Amino acid sequence: MEMLQLEYFRTVARLEHMTRAAQELHIAQPALSKTISRLEKDLGVPLFDRQNRQIRLNAFGKAFLKKVEAALDVLEEGRREVADLAGMERGSIHLATNTLGRITSALRAFREVYPEVNFRILQTSPASAAEMIQLLESGEVDLCFTASSLDYPGVCEQPVLNAEVFLAVPPGHRLADRENIRLEDVADESFIEYKTGHPFHKINESFCHAAGFRPRIVCEVDEPSALGSLVQAGLGVALMPACRKDERPAYPMLRIESPDCRRVYSVAWLERRYLSEAARRFREFLSEYFSEA
Repeated sequence: MEMLQLEYFRTVARLEHMTRAAQELHIAQPALSKTISRLEKDLGVPLFDRQNRQIRLNAFGKAFLKKVEAALDVLEEGRREVADLAGMERGSIHLATNTLGRITSALRAFREVYPEVNFRILQTSPASAAEMIQLLESGEVDLCFTASSLDYPGVCEQPVLNAEVFLAVPPGHRLADRENIRLEDVADESFIEYKTGHPFHKINESFCHAAGFRPRIVCEVDEPSALGSLVQAGLGVALMPACRKDERPAYPMLRIESPDCRRVYSVAWLERRYLSEAARRFREFLSEYFSEA
């Protein structure tokens, strides 16, 4: 049994289509079929049910696939660990984030120090913690950068940024000349907010609840940039985190005296999975970078 056979089997099992699998693997379809048949002969059982030109993973195939995926993941981790120890790998980091705008400056700063490190970044839905957990467990990503806890067994989380949340108001707003406010002072204002289900929506709602009111939401958005644009347009106020390293916006940002409004950003990784030297270095870099924020 060869590793190439296992890699080919995993692809065919995922697609359940021999021709598409051959195209993805860049090999001839007859050669792929022969490889799968040889694997089945070695195992002594069929891994697929075949009817006409269709194939479906059968019970034997499903059981074998779990072991194949685990074995290939372990081998890949071993390859990366050996490469790290030998100093052969320049470094690559697979990262998932649901708050790309907050980490962009840190990525740029890290690349200035370590230009040889390559990134592959997946932007996930802010409301889908389950997607991040799946990406970590499958080994598709090394790290996640998130503004809401994943809270899952086996997933380690390290807070790297405790960002203060400000109230953004339109230019010329009645409070625009103030430096500090209490959140209860704007209980009657129109709020621009993230869509229901977005983790930031829940966090902001808890701030308002602590201040003793329920916000009157006039617009719901998906992206942080949309919040700023609509505040600038005068549609309402918005709760937005800010750091010293952020560019100064074109609208006033008022510090909130009470309640204490903060948003914690963390980096997460799977405890049982090997992290490359590059990924470990980036994880520590985030803590150092944001400690100055």
